Amino acid sequence: MDQPTDLRALRDAHRALADVNRLRIIRRLAAGAASVSDLVETVGLSQPLVSWHISRLRAAGIVETRRNGRETRVAIRPEAFRELAARERELLGVEG
Repeated sequence: MDQPTDLRALRDAHRALADVNRLRIIRRLAAGAASVSDLVETVGLSQPLVSWHISRLRAAGIVETRRNGRETRVAIRPEAFRELAARERELLGVEG
């Protein structure tokens, strides 16, 4: 029987990706890691708002952050989308 917590985690990952601004951040990060300042320039949002979006993506396990002095670097976790697809197939019973 499916565990509700597993399905909730899957839902949380989808919610993290269900925002246009977070998708814009992901699209930028697909080209390589970036600082929060770089992401602010790319998406045109304020630094606090970009940081909030990053925290949602990090909580869903999609990105990772690393402090370098006063700068925070953000990168897509290399295995994040592969793990998400595998979890979807497993929990939803979709053949892959």
